[in-house]
Amino acid sequence: MRIQDMHWAQVEERAKVDDRCVLPIGSVEQHAYLSLATDMILAERISVEAAEPLGVPVFPCLPYGMASGFADFPGTITLTLRTYINVIEDMLDSVYRSGFRRILIVNGHGGNSPIAPLLSEWMNSHRDTSVKLHDWWRAPQTMAKVQEIDPAASHASWMENFPWTRLEGAPVPNFKKDRIDFAATGRVDAGRKRERIAEGNYHGVFQRPDADMFAIWDVAIAETRDEIENGWH
Repeated sequence: MRIQDMHWAQVEERAKVDDRCVLPIGSVEQHAYLSLATDMILAERISVEAAEPLGVPVFPCLPYGMASGFADFPGTITLTLRTYINVIEDMLDSVYRSGFRRILIVNGHGGNSPIAPLLSEWMNSHRDTSVKLHDWWRAPQTMAKVQEIDPAASHASWMENFPWTRLEGAPVPNFKKDRIDFAATGRVDAGRKRERIAEGNYHGVFQRPDADMFAIWDVAIAETRDEIENGWH
């Protein structure tokens, strides 16, 4: 359930009988012709749909992440590593005070992955907790489904083009983009990176049939739900 549909006393009572919660984290950054909030939209939606039948509270998605490589694309908001680590730590401290001890962080943005060492350090100082970082889009079963449908899949390509990340009045191109030079884009500043990746798609077609997208979504929900239910000890 969404935490916004609860009041504080309900949260307190819930944590007494079930100490699990979900923290989605995303990013506001360029996604070619898709919503700038794609990573936030997907992380929160997958969390809510996965947790719904379990009754596990889902907090609103932290919209901003670390997206310095896209800093020169208008609309992108990026936090520094030191700021982001502090924010994540404060969030963990807050849900801990609320009584939650099993915390699933559902991540929608690859640039946020450097928080993994922080989670290890935090659990060392909170030894009655278990925290998992779940990159939903590249979890084994979900990524296997993506690869089965079309191995040419990447940032801002078809694999992020769901009905809920599309924009009205923003048509997408109908061609297959060649793979960018990842090494070349990884060694330059945001300005030169923007020049090298053009509209923002890393490679592959821009859109596939909705049947493909729903098939991936079903796998992702099931895989995320399994993370909420199992593997805490």
